[in-house]
Amino acid sequence: MSSVAIAATTSGTIFIPSEECSRLTIAAIAADTWKRFPSAIGEQEHVSTVAKIRHADTAGAARTSRFAAPAASPATAAYASKFNRRVNISMPASIHGQVVLVVGASSGIGRSAAALFAREGARVVAAARRQDRLQSLKDDLATEHLDITIRRADACSLEDMQHLTKETLAEFEKIDIVLYACGTNTPERTMDRLQPGVWNSILDTNLNGAFFVSHAVLPPMRAAQSGHLIYVSSMAGLMPDLSGAAYQASKRGLLGLAHAIRLEEQRNGIRTCVVCPGLTNTELVDKRPEKLAPEVLAKALQPQDVAETILHIAKLPRWVAIPEIQMTPAEL
Repeated sequence: MSSVAIAATTSGTIFIPSEECSRLTIAAIAADTWKRFPSAIGEQEHVSTVAKIRHADTAGAARTSRFAAPAASPATAAYASKFNRRVNISMPASIHGQVVLVVGASSGIGRSAAALFAREGARVVAAARRQDRLQSLKDDLATEHLDITIRRADACSLEDMQHLTKETLAEFEKIDIVLYACGTNTPERTMDRLQPGVWNSILDTNLNGAFFVSHAVLPPMRAAQSGHLIYVSSMAGLMPDLSGAAYQASKRGLLGLAHAIRLEEQRNGIRTCVVCPGLTNTELVDKRPEKLAPEVLAKALQPQDVAETILHIAKLPRWVAIPEIQMTPAEL
């Protein structure tokens, strides 16, 4: 019987005879490949196995079968055990029942993300300064028979972020995911117009608040040996543009904060991700010194686009981290 491809690695494709495949589970195939070809597959190299394989049955007809055969040898089983967590890593993890704290949930990306998390069955705590906007979000989700907890809190206040964390832990006993989606800018953004007070307020919202909530949630996440911090930055945090010195400094600082936390806390099972969207049609566009043309806004990212990306990141298995992701409108 002809051989069939069962594993793709960065070193190439490994082929194993199809008659041998029938006795192996998916995990065992990956492990067996690792055992047979140690020189081709390094300890840290990713191996992706196929979930199905086509071969000829005894009647000669083509069919598709899953690997659900008897257990492999003890040696192969040991390798499979080592490899199990790396198999099917593309499968999203469920966030049903996880506690998700969204700071900046009253509008834009934060609001859209809070709604998506709720629809996925997460226990959502939506926080922002504007209580009326939070109540509107809660009411809208109630029409879908979904419930969220809303908390009025100012991200620029260390005390508010500490209190928000304590309230969330008192109600749910844990915090699995934090999304920091606060952001602001000013029309008076050029250096000849930017005032020190405005500079401070932009850094407070865009950067200091992220530090405050991170500082508050990290101790319980360390104790749980698990946690995911997701921050909404901007493409302005990666490349120079005309969004202003205060905005760019704060958004670049957010990347520095997230990457530092990731490297320091990865031994505690804590991950971070920075989402960097390009032009997005949120309330922030109203703070531009010149209004954007309708045809430009029509091509911009929508809050839902970014929120869906955030949800995907949040649903990745805990051994997968995306430190940083960029998003831009395809036609701008």
